[in-house]
Amino acid sequence: MINTKKQSVLVTGGSGYLSGWMMVDLLKRGHDVRATLRRPEAEDAVRAAVGSQHVSTDRLTFKIADLLGDAGWDDALDGCDAVMHVASPMGQGQGRHVDLVTPAREGTLRVLRAAGRSGVKQVIVTSSAVAAQRRNLAAEPVPADDETVWTDITLKETSRYARSKVIAERSAWDFVHAEAKNFTLTTILPGMILGPVMRDSVSGSVELIGRMLSGRMPAIPRVGFSIVDVRDLVNLHILALESKNAADQRFLAVSDFMWLSDMAACLKDTFGPEASKVSTRMLPDFLLRMAAPFREEARFMAPMIGKEGSLSSRKAKEWLDWHPRPASEAVIDCARSLIERRLT
Repeated sequence: MINTKKQSVLVTGGSGYLSGWMMVDLLKRGHDVRATLRRPEAEDAVRAAVGSQHVSTDRLTFKIADLLGDAGWDDALDGCDAVMHVASPMGQGQGRHVDLVTPAREGTLRVLRAAGRSGVKQVIVTSSAVAAQRRNLAAEPVPADDETVWTDITLKETSRYARSKVIAERSAWDFVHAEAKNFTLTTILPGMILGPVMRDSVSGSVELIGRMLSGRMPAIPRVGFSIVDVRDLVNLHILALESKNAADQRFLAVSDFMWLSDMAACLKDTFGPEASKVSTRMLPDFLLRMAAPFREEARFMAPMIGKEGSLSSRKAKEWLDWHPRPASEAVIDCARSLIERRLT
């Protein structure tokens, strides 16, 4: 059953990549949108970016609230029908000692507690596909992981990022099952988020494409990712908002798997001279493994060497009639927008 009623929706982390496109689509569909920002001086830039996508920002308002503190959340949620909890707070600390778990878990619970005190009826939390993967995959093909899978955080090779996502999402479900009675919870688990950018500040996944285009990735690791276009990911969140089928469910949000080498080849084939700095030279596996103890990015990628992860978004397609575009289109549109904005 589809709910076409126009709602008042809070989007957390209004200055982020995903949240920007979320606001655009919600406004286009007639919803009233309220977004949280950590700093009031960010409002003008965010409003301008959203408005640049040919949508009126008359129904867009902002509230100041930080996921690392309680102040502002009750005010932000007052009068809202639903929450899109998109934001993920940055870790605290430096280097290898960054604490990713505490801010992710406490930030999510802070939003849920405030939602429980308000009249909110739906909370949709953006988790990550890394929370639903068997990290000890063999190199040979295996059955696709689905929403019934939870990443094993006790495995040594599980990254701190994946651990934080698992713990934050499990904490959300535990909270709802134990305490919350007035709202439903849905979690969306995206793969690598690519697609066009609307601002000069970009996410880590988009930055990877920028590094390829600029030549700052001189060799390509033998790893790959399940990709989702940011526009399709936003669409899935809104389908969940508007469908009773999404209540108290997890949904993986992925399109196709692509090796980084395939992404590089796609860029060179599509953009020709504008992708002249894209390397197709492969990074030896042992060099990535050697870097793993010292660099978080290498530590994240090392367990993925040579392994073609298989994630199924069948549930989202069947339950919510979701139809993501091919991963190659997300890669191309991401690169095109970076080139057009001179961000390479």
